[in-house]
Amino acid sequence: MAKNIKDLQAKMSPESRVRSEAKAERLIQEMALDELRAARALTQKHLSTLLGVKQSAVSKLERRADMYVSTLRHVIEAMGGQLEIRAVFPEGDVRITQFHTLAEPKAERDSQPS
Repeated sequence: MAKNIKDLQAKMSPESRVRSEAKAERLIQEMALDELRAARALTQKHLSTLLGVKQSAVSKLERRADMYVSTLRHVIEAMGGQLEIRAVFPEGDVRITQFHTLAEPKAERDSQPS
C-alpha cells in the first residue's frame, strides 16, 4: 500500500526535513527544457502550436544540448516566461545583457544608435 507523504515527513528528523526541502527546492530551480514544459502544464503539441512548428520539432529541440539563444528565448517566451542569461562567479552573479536586442523587433534595433 502506498504511504502518505505527510506520514513519512512526520517520521523524519527536523534536520532531514530541512535537507529534503532544500534538495526539492534545488530540483525545482534546475530543470531541463522538457521538464519545464511539463511543469508549465504544456504538451509538446500545445507548445508546437504556440511556436508555429510541428510537434516533432519541439521533441528534437528538447533533446538538443546546444541551440541558438534566440531559439531558446522564443521557446521560453512561448511558455510565458522571460529568458535571462547569467554568469556565476564566486564573487556573485552577473546578468549578461548583450542578448536583449534579440528580443526586440528588427525595426527597433535598426533605429537605435550604435
